[in-house]
Amino acid sequence: MIERSEAALFERIEAFYDAVPRDRAQVESFGPLTLFVADPEGLPLYARPALHAFGAPTVDDIRTVRERQRELDVPEAFEWVQESTPSLGAMIEAEGLTILHAPLMVLEPARLRAFAPSVSTPVRLLDPDRETFAEDLSSFRAIAQVSFAASGMAVGLSGPAERDEVRAPALDVEVTGERVRAKQAAYALAGEGPDGALAGGAFQRAGDVVEIVGVATLPSARRGGLGAAVTAALAREALVSGAALVILSAGSDDVARVYARLGFRRVGTACIAAPVDADVPG
Repeated sequence: MIERSEAALFERIEAFYDAVPRDRAQVESFGPLTLFVADPEGLPLYARPALHAFGAPTVDDIRTVRERQRELDVPEAFEWVQESTPSLGAMIEAEGLTILHAPLMVLEPARLRAFAPSVSTPVRLLDPDRETFAEDLSSFRAIAQVSFAASGMAVGLSGPAERDEVRAPALDVEVTGERVRAKQAAYALAGEGPDGALAGGAFQRAGDVVEIVGVATLPSARRGGLGAAVTAALAREALVSGAALVILSAGSDDVARVYARLGFRRVGTACIAAPVDADVPG
C-alpha cells in the first residue's frame, strides 16, 4: 500500500516524465499510453503510461503502440514507474520484451551538502557560449556511447582512444545550447589534461523537477569516483537553479549504492523495456 505522501511524490514524478520530452518530441496518444517520437536529430524516445489515464494499459494497447513504432522505424521502447503502473510489467514481458528494473532515487539535499568527492579531478559544467561547446557536447555523447556499450561498473580497456573513435559532430548544438541557457538542461564533463574528458553526465528539467541522466565513465577510468563527482556537481547545479525535487534512475543496485553516498534514497523502481535483441540502457 502506497502512503499518501508517497502517492503525492509519485504523482509529481509522473507529471515530470510526461512533461519533459514534450518540447522536443511529436506526441501521439493511444488511450492509456503516450508515444513520444523524437525528431530525426534527437535521441530516441519511448512510450509510457498516459498521465491521468482512465484505466491501465492492456496487451492490445501495447501491441498497437509497437506497430506504430515499427511503422515509424523507432525503437520499440517503453518506460514506466512500477509503483504507478504495477500491472504493466507482466504484460510487457508476455509480449517478449526485456525489462531493466532501475532503482528510482530522490535526492535529500542536506546529505548532498555533506558529500565530498573522493577525486580532485575538476568537473566542468558545459557553457553554451564557450567556443568549445560543440566539441564538449560531442565528447559527452561519445563517452556515454563507449560506457553504455560496456555496461556495469567494472574497469575495462576502452578509454580515450575509443571515445575519439566514435566521436561525431553534434547536430543539435543551437537547440541544446538554448535549453542550457533556459536551465532546462545541463551537461558536465570530468577530466582534463592529455586524455581529455573521462566522464560526463547531464540533467533535464520540467518545472521544478530535475532528473540526472546519462552519467557515464569510460571503462578504463572507472572505480575512481568520477561518476560520483559528476553526479554531485549536476545535483548542486540543479538545486542552485531552483529545483525542488532531483531524481535519477540507477542502472543497478551497485550503482544505486554509489548514489546513496551522495544523498539519494530509493523510493521505487523505474522500468525500461525493449525487445530482447535490443540494447537496454545500463
